[in-house]
Amino acid sequence: MAKNPARKATPPAATPTPTVSTMIVCVPDDLPRESLTAHQLDRHFGVQGNLSPRFWASPAMYLWQRGQMFGLRKGRPAYCAGGPVQLLDLHGMRHAASVGAAIRHQLFSQVVHGTRPATPWHVYETRHLADPTKYPYDTAAADFHHQPRVNAIRMHNAATYGTGQIALGELEMYQAGSMAYQHHSALTAVAADALITIEGAKLAPASDAMADRVTYLEQAHRLLAGIDPNQRLLAVAL
Repeated sequence: MAKNPARKATPPAATPTPTVSTMIVCVPDDLPRESLTAHQLDRHFGVQGNLSPRFWASPAMYLWQRGQMFGLRKGRPAYCAGGPVQLLDLHGMRHAASVGAAIRHQLFSQVVHGTRPATPWHVYETRHLADPTKYPYDTAAADFHHQPRVNAIRMHNAATYGTGQIALGELEMYQAGSMAYQHHSALTAVAADALITIEGAKLAPASDAMADRVTYLEQAHRLLAGIDPNQRLLAVAL
């Protein structure tokens, strides 16, 4: 999830970095399933995190195939941390994410009706990092929060709990329109925030700006679209 300045207690690091909450790892064939435990992630991939039940297991999976999955849970859909691509319901994940995004965008449109488009947080953060003395972090945060559209969203979130809240970190994606937000949500459902390829290369957006996120999603989706059905994917929460 992208940064939310309303919850930050301290100024950001001197070098801006993208928000990476979940990473997808393409697992090499020579790594046995038993070695892919949480405490082995750093050793094998240089990633410090825990297995994340992000993927949906295919409803057509046979009982004998369940042993190939990582952290498979009961339910429908059955969540898991990963497994062979052919045993993951990536299409179902993208479709569900798109439908949910359409509903959220409709709510967003109602919440911000009558307000002007707002400047996203990363613009203020970049200006602050370029000259922290002349443009302090507190000033940047205040300028962001004083925008009527941002206040409309914050007021809605203050009166709403759970999934009904609107993520301020996705403001730029919301403002790009309903279809753009649906596509962004659908692709992110599978590609998450970053990806490690089978060769060990890391793909990630250069920043939290939508243009950089789109570039990452283009690269990740192209890679995942042509991936071998037997390739194992693993979701890691950082």
